[in-house]
Amino acid sequence: MLFFVLLTVFAASANAKFVKDCGSAQASVQSVQVSGCTEAAKECILKRNTNATFSIEFTPMSSVTEVQAIVHGVIMNLPVPFPLPQPDACKDNGLTCPLPAGKPVKYQTTMPILKSYPKVKVDVKWELKDENSEDLVCVMIAARLQ
Repeated sequence: MLFFVLLTVFAASANAKFVKDCGSAQASVQSVQVSGCTEAAKECILKRNTNATFSIEFTPMSSVTEVQAIVHGVIMNLPVPFPLPQPDACKDNGLTCPLPAGKPVKYQTTMPILKSYPKVKVDVKWELKDENSEDLVCVMIAARLQ
């Protein structure tokens, strides 16, 4: 039990300041990176009419056969879906399914930040769900669209 607590504290300290875990139940998250954002930033600036690359390094606790990525922008507690070019995390996103238990893996995708998005502060809720629709990874990324 103490090992699990220390591992969780270590994983949380390894993340950037703009990232909070929101329920990564089936995996431990080692790091979250967003292109153009430094680890010391309190929020990530996402420039409209550009692409942003998101990377999540994590270790599944059990074997996983499928992974779906689901992204919402949370504005004033209202989740708004952000469409991804490829929601199947096992296709063209750095993951090769099945994912073995206990082996670190890296998910990476590039998402367009459309010019039509409003200039607002937003929490980006990024979920990676397994074949049972349970959260492997759930992170909140504090961001501002500019």
